Amino acid sequence: MSHQYNTAQAAGMNESPASLGDILTKTKGLSAEQVERALDYQREHNVRFGEAAVALGFAKPDDVIWALSQQFHYPYLPTEHRHFNEELVVANDPFCEEVEAFRDLRSQLLLGVLAETDTRRALAITSADAGDGKTFVSANLAVAFSQLPGRTLLIDANLRQPRLHKVFGVEAGTGLTGLLAGRAEANVIKPAAHLPNLYLMPAGVIAPNPTELLQRAAFSLLLRELLTKFDHVLVDTPPHAAGSDARIIAVHCGAAMLVGRRHATRMPGMQSMVKLLNKSQVRVAGILVNEF
Repeated sequence: MSHQYNTAQAAGMNESPASLGDILTKTKGLSAEQVERALDYQREHNVRFGEAAVALGFAKPDDVIWALSQQFHYPYLPTEHRHFNEELVVANDPFCEEVEAFRDLRSQLLLGVLAETDTRRALAITSADAGDGKTFVSANLAVAFSQLPGRTLLIDANLRQPRLHKVFGVEAGTGLTGLLAGRAEANVIKPAAHLPNLYLMPAGVIAPNPTELLQRAAFSLLLRELLTKFDHVLVDTPPHAAGSDARIIAVHCGAAMLVGRRHATRMPGMQSMVKLLNKSQVRVAGILVNEF
């Protein structure tokens, strides 16, 4: 049976979760005899059932990881079914050690600037210079948030050089610029393929007046409305070096996180941006040093 990508429904109060052997039997066609042999190997070598199945050649490591994801209701797509952009490391290899950094960052944000308060905030993700990895961080952090219950929206507010539509492989014809210009556009928010609970609002058509569009009250009103419809809203911005766009977006969002690249980002530019954001009363989550 081929793997299907869907989020497992939570087990009922009186329903026992399926065992790993049950799941592998349904998905890989393990026979009762093979399950018994794997159980014998598990007891004899004091290993987990999945390791036993792999050692005996009944399943591949990725099959076991997928089966575990179904046990714990964790969205996951097997390797042979993935078509993600190579930049989406959290989606491509969600169980690798490096991806834990994004999960840890997610936890810090939820306990910090995005903690539940009377005033909900979106998070602007910005950097001092182009090439610091801001879009890479925005995309992967959004995937990490989408692995939690609820819905996550990632907005591409880099109206100068938008790139998120390429990362997620969605059409960029309609998007944020159309809404800010007052046009009623359909299909502005697009689901991210194979990533349940994650949605993307592309930048849309590149406009000649991005700063003026972002300064409109319509952007603040839009974010306020989106925060009632989505559990987490992340916003990718242009770098600080491109002008005042990033600061304007951060003010609308209410919270911001700065990204710097190790051995590349200059401290004067980062310090200047932190100073400007503090003057605007934006809650600054901190500075993330990107090593990818």
